[in-house]
Amino acid sequence: MNKKRKRVLVAMSGGVDSSVAAAILKEQGYEVIGATMKIWPKENCGRHGERSCCSLDDIEDARKVCRALGIKHYVLNFEKIFRKEVIDYFAKSYMKGRTPNPCIICNEKIKFGGLLKKAQELDCDFISTGHYARIENNGAFRLKESADKAKDQSYVLFCLKKGQLKKVIFPVGDLKKHEVRKKAKDLGFGVFDKKDSQEICFVMDNKYAGFIKEYCGMESKDGDIVDSEGNVLGRHKGYWNYTIGQRRGLGVSAKEPLYVTEIIPEKNLVKVGGFSNVKRKRFIVRDAIFSQGLKDKGIEVKVKIRYTHNKASATLRDMGDDKIEVEFSEPQEAITPGQAAVFYDGEYVLGGGWIDQVLG
Repeated sequence: MNKKRKRVLVAMSGGVDSSVAAAILKEQGYEVIGATMKIWPKENCGRHGERSCCSLDDIEDARKVCRALGIKHYVLNFEKIFRKEVIDYFAKSYMKGRTPNPCIICNEKIKFGGLLKKAQELDCDFISTGHYARIENNGAFRLKESADKAKDQSYVLFCLKKGQLKKVIFPVGDLKKHEVRKKAKDLGFGVFDKKDSQEICFVMDNKYAGFIKEYCGMESKDGDIVDSEGNVLGRHKGYWNYTIGQRRGLGVSAKEPLYVTEIIPEKNLVKVGGFSNVKRKRFIVRDAIFSQGLKDKGIEVKVKIRYTHNKASATLRDMGDDKIEVEFSEPQEAITPGQAAVFYDGEYVLGGGWIDQVLG
């Protein structure tokens, strides 16, 4: 009697990465089921050129791939939970003067939260996505950077807990992007040359401020733009239009370039300063998690403070209550409250948390 094949639910966005992930898993002998998550109502979908988030075209692209692979395909309605856990979080963070990362929250709450529950309902052993990352099991499951460092997405996956890592497969983590596209073409998938999805799928043309204003029903709220001494340099039309490190669009004339250094919602102030004022070394991380249970005082690691940031050497100090003080060896540009700080040991993700306070 044949041993029952392992069943895996693949999150299929209609893009090339998740399509190839499904194909690889089938080749490896898994029983594969495709699932496309509908996360944003049609009337609110943001447009990105020819694409819109979770559009009918995307759903149809995923369905075509599933049909070509001979596997089942489901469309799952996650609109309510997405609005509550991701959109509301995104808007509220900006209103607090923070710069959120909704992709990480979406991974935590939707893709590896809600989808994993759905997989259990369908009696699946695993879930899978087209993320560029790897999971290594040498007695313990560890999240690791992908083979393609230019596409690595381990930063936005730091929130995965040990129990979840046991249930997740990343089939394209060992491949380069060009290899994924070639495989899709060889398999006859029409999505082989499809453009990569936008970083934030629900914001039209990356106009965050306009989205926040409309979603929250905000009116323009003028306030002062000040320097470090409190001198008024100009006026703004809503502090939520700005983020730490921003240089363009300040509307302030000065002899040297100015950057946003602090946002103070309760005073309706935006502080600016020179480039040296943007570079800091120390900050506090809240809600810190460590996938390997490493939380030693004085541990030296590499830290990444945003998706596009090059990892830099830093020391971690445990402050208790899931708070960590991080001190970089060298000052780093635009350490931003609301963004994630992710800790690495070489290629391995040790854990991470959310930047709460910049100290100096």
